[in-house]
Amino acid sequence: MNKRIFLSLAGATLLGGFGASAALAQAVVPDHPRVNEVNQRIDNQQDRIQQGVNNGTINAQQELRDEKSLTNKEQRLSADEAAHGGHITKAEQRRLNRGLNRNSRRIHRQKTTTSGTSGGSTTPTPAAPTNP
Repeated sequence: MNKRIFLSLAGATLLGGFGASAALAQAVVPDHPRVNEVNQRIDNQQDRIQQGVNNGTINAQQELRDEKSLTNKEQRLSADEAAHGGHITKAEQRRLNRGLNRNSRRIHRQKTTTSGTSGGSTTPTPAAPTNP
């Protein structure tokens, strides 16, 4: 009987300790404005890529390249946050924003070309003549 009570008290203590530490880990560092701004830009670009895929102006290969680039930015942001306790420095924000600016221009070029390629012409090619 005493052994059973001891084990249940020990289990409750361990579970309670894990729950308390998880709650503390979530509430230690509030969001930082620089991090929020970069995250918002990444989300906006992901939405723009998906919009281009849905309307046919961005093909699958372009989507993969753009998503890979955004994933790299997200990983860099996470590493920078981890190094600075949930924050990023102005220099890190500047570097991330430069990369996001390049992505944004590429997404825009892809969405505005008629051929669906990033380097194509915006003028349509004439159709081949058909023989009746």
